[in-house]
Amino acid sequence: MSVLELFQKGGPVMYLLVICSIAVTVIGIERWRFYRYVEGECEVFLKNLPGWLKSVPLAECMERCGKQDSVLGYLAENGIQAAIDGEDVSLAVDMAYGQIAMKLRAGLNYLSMIVTLAPLLGLLGTISGMIESFSIFNLQAGQPLAITGGIGEALVATATGLCVAIFALLVHTYLAQRLDEELTLLDRASAVVLNGLGCRRTEHEA
Repeated sequence: MSVLELFQKGGPVMYLLVICSIAVTVIGIERWRFYRYVEGECEVFLKNLPGWLKSVPLAECMERCGKQDSVLGYLAENGIQAAIDGEDVSLAVDMAYGQIAMKLRAGLNYLSMIVTLAPLLGLLGTISGMIESFSIFNLQAGQPLAITGGIGEALVATATGLCVAIFALLVHTYLAQRLDEELTLLDRASAVVLNGLGCRRTEHEA
């Protein structure tokens, strides 16, 4: 039996499962590329940032952060802008952190949904196939092979749903690990900005 024949035997839910698998692939690739963009030159930036905050004028420091074209630069830029305007630096950094974290988490909840939804769709396809098989069995009394063959075909949907769910779980696990790494970078950048601007303010007041 060919793959196409198996697909057709699985019933209409197979089309939904294909859509789910495509969605997992698209989300996985998009998130992977975004996380690579976020990392960029983060280590070099975090190494240079304390020196900038200590010795470079704030306006120039903010300009340098803006040229980084990275989420860490955006976070530092917001904190420095708040310091220049005399606003609450901690609040500005927290707000920027929240915006960036929301972007980093985008899409992962859909993967979690697919992990749960795919097996249920497969089960639905199997149940629908079994109902049809029992209907055929009632019409063809004395032919038990008719129902066993129908059930075997109906289980294709369950197997496909489990495969999609496993694929989605693997992608979600990998991306969740990458998310933790990116949030750690954000935490480090937030600490550098708050400490650097705090020390600068203390020196200025002294």
